Amino acid sequence: MKQLFRAITTELGNGIHEIQPHQVGRLKPHPLIIDVREEREYLLGHIDGSVHVSLNTFESKVLKIAPDLNTAIVIYCAVGNSCASATEALRRLGYRNIFSLKGGLQNWLETGGLVECGRTAGDA
Repeated sequence: MKQLFRAITTELGNGIHEIQPHQVGRLKPHPLIIDVREEREYLLGHIDGSVHVSLNTFESKVLKIAPDLNTAIVIYCAVGNSCASATEALRRLGYRNIFSLKGGLQNWLETGGLVECGRTAGDA
């Protein structure tokens, strides 16, 4: 599995990998996808199956939704610039399979990815 991660990601130099939108579905088992944008942005449209976790409560909530430090986690924001603090927090907490979605939701949409709107039941 580690070779698959290396083959489809770009190392950012700190244990965090950048992953292209079309490669997210190739991760096995499927990763936990976390949206760190503002809640109102999440409600307007988010990657199907993603969970919203705000940055101000990120560390406490991520430990509840992903207690296994080996869980593959993909973090995304609007354009890929706001993920640094969340991915760094995951690294500090000891998570080993951290991915940042290259280009964020904008790149996801530009490459044909679908979104769903208005779901709040699965929010963290």
